[in-house]
Amino acid sequence: MCGRYGALDSERITQFARDLGATGFEVEHNPDIRPTNRVPVIGAGMEAQHVSWGIQPAWAKKILINAQGETVATKRTFAAAFRKHRCLIPLDCWYEWRDEGGRRKQKYRFHLPDGEPMLMAGILYSGDEPAMVSLTTQPNAESGEIHNRMPAIIHPDHARTWTAAAPDDALQLVGPMPDGSLTVDPVPS
Repeated sequence: MCGRYGALDSERITQFARDLGATGFEVEHNPDIRPTNRVPVIGAGMEAQHVSWGIQPAWAKKILINAQGETVATKRTFAAAFRKHRCLIPLDCWYEWRDEGGRRKQKYRFHLPDGEPMLMAGILYSGDEPAMVSLTTQPNAESGEIHNRMPAIIHPDHARTWTAAAPDDALQLVGPMPDGSLTVDPVPS
C-alpha cells in the first residue's frame, strides 16, 4: 500500500512529465506527500490537473487512497473510474513502514537507483472536489521485504497507453516492477 510519496527533485520530475508530453504540469518540492493533499497528475490527453489524493465514499469510514490493481476493473467503487479516467502520478520515491520491534516503526524510502522519476498508476474522480486513488500491486523482491503491496508503476514508454487505451490493454500494464530495479533506504527518524 502506498500511503506517502515524495517529489524530492521537483525540477527533474516536472521536466520528466513535460518530456512525456504532459501539458501544464508542474510539481512543487515536497518530500512527504500525504493522503488528502492536492497533487498534480497527468490525465487523458496528457493534460495536467490538480486533485486531492483519496476519495470518501458514503459507505466508508475512512478515505480510500489505494485500489488493488488486481481488482480495480471489477470493484464497483473503482470500475467506472478505471474504465474512463485513468491518470499518472509523477514521483521520485514512495515510503513504507516496517515494525522492527522498537517503539516506532522504521520508515523506508523506495526509489530508482539513479533517482529518475517514476509514474504511479491512478484513477480519477470528478466532482466538486476532483480526486484520485493510486493503484497498488503485488510487491517485487525489494518491496516485499518491507511490505506486502507496492504502487503500480507504469513505464514511461506506456504513459499514453495507461491514460488512453482500452481498459483491458491498460490492465496489462499493472504489475510489480522487475526484481532488482529499486533501491530501498531506511529514513532516519
